[in-house]
Amino acid sequence: MPPLPSPVPPPAGRRFDLITRNLQEFLGADKIREVLAQRDLRVYWGTATTGKPHIGYFVPMTKIADFLKAGCEVTILFADLHAYLDNQKAPWELLKLRTQYYEAIIKAMLRSIGVPLEKLKFVVGSSYQLSKEYSLDVYRLLSMTTEHAAKKAGAEVVKQVESPLLSGLVYPLLQALDEEYLGVDAQFGGVDQRKIFVYAEKYLPQLGYAKRAHLMNVMVGGLSGSKMSSSDPDSKVDLLDSSESVAAKLKKAFCEEGNVDDNPILSFIKVVVFPVNSLTNSNYEFVVERPEKFGGNASFGDYQSLEDAFRSKALHPGDLKSAAAKAINALLEPIRAEFRSKPELAELTAAAYPQPKPKIKDEISRLDIRVGKVIEVAAHPERENLYVEKIDLGEPSGPRTIVSGLAKFITKEDFTGRLVLVVANLKAAKFAGVLSEGMVLAASNSDKSQVELLEPAEDSKIGEQVVFDGFLSEPDATLNPKHKVFEKCAADFITSDDCVALYKSVPFRTSQGDVTVRSLKQATIS
Repeated sequence: MPPLPSPVPPPAGRRFDLITRNLQEFLGADKIREVLAQRDLRVYWGTATTGKPHIGYFVPMTKIADFLKAGCEVTILFADLHAYLDNQKAPWELLKLRTQYYEAIIKAMLRSIGVPLEKLKFVVGSSYQLSKEYSLDVYRLLSMTTEHAAKKAGAEVVKQVESPLLSGLVYPLLQALDEEYLGVDAQFGGVDQRKIFVYAEKYLPQLGYAKRAHLMNVMVGGLSGSKMSSSDPDSKVDLLDSSESVAAKLKKAFCEEGNVDDNPILSFIKVVVFPVNSLTNSNYEFVVERPEKFGGNASFGDYQSLEDAFRSKALHPGDLKSAAAKAINALLEPIRAEFRSKPELAELTAAAYPQPKPKIKDEISRLDIRVGKVIEVAAHPERENLYVEKIDLGEPSGPRTIVSGLAKFITKEDFTGRLVLVVANLKAAKFAGVLSEGMVLAASNSDKSQVELLEPAEDSKIGEQVVFDGFLSEPDATLNPKHKVFEKCAADFITSDDCVALYKSVPFRTSQGDVTVRSLKQATIS
């Protein structure tokens, strides 16, 4: 698509309409009008450089085209520091490469829809976020922000857990400060960032900085009906997906016949396909190709007529999916072509998002170690050093009975209610007459005088399996005691100097992070 001509900015009223059209919500209308009466509006849009950008990124790109048409000065922020703070999704060593990838592919996106890059300013977050002045402002914000306010601000953006990392609490504060340090009048983002915007409006003035306006675009649902996510490949179409992959993903997408309220394909056509194509073709029509026996080809000059046809079931989901796949591939082909024509971009993609190494099958692959919650603890009827626990592993059959030799090391009160790790596929065995259906894992020092439970993160899910990076997980239904599989694995169990539980130097890990003990270092685990 050729670049859009550099327009003469329209009158202030028309510019306001361009800036705010097709948004789900905006805050600070008076602020925007006040600025437009004097000069061009300065706007920024930021993105954390984590997973690969997907087709949902076309939503903000179409609005950036509107901002430029309205004469706005637009800054695009590649938020590398935010990417790290967001639960360390992007390791430091990959941040620079991923930031370069984001810049390359977003520029390719903008070129593909005719947006002139010379009117844009591109900024990397760490270029100013590590400065003395910025850091001091972060501390000033920390001194006036409660934990509740920080959690509330990031509720829709930062993963919410019972015991959040401080990095996630700081994330919204930095995003608010970016408005001041980028020198803008307004911040643009998804409606999921509304609480961060409200936080910025409240707290920036307390630092002596101006209150900014906030512009919020609609969110495009994932193909499965949930939020489109860079970290969930099944929910999104990647900007470099092949045409065959696009067609296959859309074929599996949620698209219930007649349903126009919860339909990610219709939503994408509404907020991207029509607006993008209308940038250079005011007579654009969305074309659905189908055999004559099913009504023949149909053309729709506006979204509403398409929605009406689908609602009345005059348009079948299969035909809509096929047409949407063609429209999406038409948007993506210029981006794919640019990356095909430049070998350095292919190299950058591979370096920024390296393929995981093949997993190894090992004895640890055969163990079924799960997160359990201790429901009840009782003294063993015959052995004073043993406990009999009821532990919930999330199984339909209910809690398991497990016998553990922990009575000398942990009180019933401290044990009850804890999340623990359980080896769940050991053959059930009796201990002094009580059948035990698993083993609770604990670490101990060399003379066995100290014992501590292995502790998954507080927000780990009951019943989830512990994994070991680089190793396959193919647990036996029940381990044969004669093969000594657990004993062989336990010989390589140890805690690190950071109190992390390891197998052959690889951490025990749940979906919420590494498994630890409270204080024992270089301790054995059994």
